[in-house]
Order: sequence, then structure tokens, then C-alpha cells
Amino acid sequence: MKDTNAQFDAALKMCRELYVKKLHDYGAAWRIMRSMSVTDQIFIKANRIRSLEIKGESMVGEGILPEFIGIVNYGIIGLIQLELGHSETDDLSTDKAIALYDKYMVATRDLMVAKNHDYDEAWRGMRVNSYTDLILMKLLRTKQIEDLNGETLVSEGIDANYMDMINYSVFAIIKLSGLDA
Repeated sequence: MKDTNAQFDAALKMCRELYVKKLHDYGAAWRIMRSMSVTDQIFIKANRIRSLEIKGESMVGEGILPEFIGIVNYGIIGLIQLELGHSETDDLSTDKAIALYDKYMVATRDLMVAKNHDYDEAWRGMRVNSYTDLILMKLLRTKQIEDLNGETLVSEGIDANYMDMINYSVFAIIKLSGLDA
């Protein structure tokens, strides 16, 4: 049996490396984003993935894999923003921004391990375009929860939806990058 945890860790490493490089280049400029804006940024990336899947070509030369990496990183940024709220400035040191990233990366990975146990590796039989559609559905749910100011009757919160989007994206990264070979 393939080692999902090791594959997941390898995919997360790719995402974290890009996050750290972007922190170097831009700092934590994303701190000014309100949660709704983070959700919309993820929507842009997921919508682009779906568009590329349907059209089969990219006019700007960037493929689907970088967009899934972007969803992982913005999903974790979203979790950080839910905890801290938005800021008017870039108020996080690089070390603090990385520590918060790692905190939510671990929590999201722990959720994957639990769900993967219960769902018995079902993600392996899914197609990448199904991950895209599930992410888009989770985005619509998240937008609805945001429009309700988080006041739901029976639904999980925004954080759970971000974590699911991250996990679906990591599964796509595993498949698209050949980590599942």
C-alpha cells in the first residue's frame, strides 16, 4: 500500500517552500486581507483550474499544479486570518508567519489522517477534476457562511471548509506531481 502520509508530507513541503519564498519577497502583505477576500482569492484559483481542465490549455503558460499549491497556501493563510483577524499593516515577522503556517499545516494534516482512516483512502480513486469541483462547492458553502456572518444551524465553520479545500488540493498535488507513483 502506498504511504499517504509520506506523500502528503512531500506535497506539503512543496507548498511550504513556496510560502517561505513568497514571505521573503513580499513579507506577510496578505495580513491586510479580510477572510472574505481570502475566500475569493481561493475561488479565483479554483475557477482557473476548472477553466484549464475544461479548455485543456493555458494562454499564460502556467498550469494547474501551481494553482493547487496556491489554494493550499491561501487556505492556510485563511486559517491564520480567522485566528488573528485582518490587520492594516504587515504585522507578522517571518518567523511568526512560518510558525502559524506550520501550526495550521499540522492541524490540517491531522484532519486528513483521521478522515483518510474513516474513508479508507477513497481519494486515490477520485479524479483530479473531482477535487476541483469539491473545492468549488466548499467555496460556495464558505461564501454562504460568510454571508451569514458565521451563524449556521448545523454546518461546520469556515475553518473546516478551508481545511477540506487544503486537503483536496494536496491530494491533487500528489497526483499531478507524480508523488503517487
